[in-house]
Amino acid sequence: MDRASQVLVDGPPESQPCTYRALSEHGKARSQQYLTPAEEKAFAQYLKRSADLGYPIPIKHVRSLAFCIASRRSTSKAATKPPNKNWPKGFEIRNPVLKARKVKAVDWNRHDNNIYDKVTHWFE
Repeated sequence: MDRASQVLVDGPPESQPCTYRALSEHGKARSQQYLTPAEEKAFAQYLKRSADLGYPIPIKHVRSLAFCIASRRSTSKAATKPPNKNWPKGFEIRNPVLKARKVKAVDWNRHDNNIYDKVTHWFE
């Protein structure tokens, strides 16, 4: 069965109206995804878990990680293209669990007041 027939059989998601335009956009969007839905779900869980553990991954590294996932999936000898520069933003929109955050450094005044006593106590 060709792709167009498969989209007509599957139908659009429940949130979209059942029009030919919605069917066309849904089928095109699915075929143009860089990662498969299962890969995106696992990748989003990995990013969330690492951020919860205190090691958030910078947004600039998300593209290269997605490229690594896609290149390992590929079985052909042809080189896989990396995702475009806007892919991380679209990935964030598709996965509302993920939120881009700015990590703030500890204020130096606060840092100096608390750390010296702890360090000296540790080495004594």
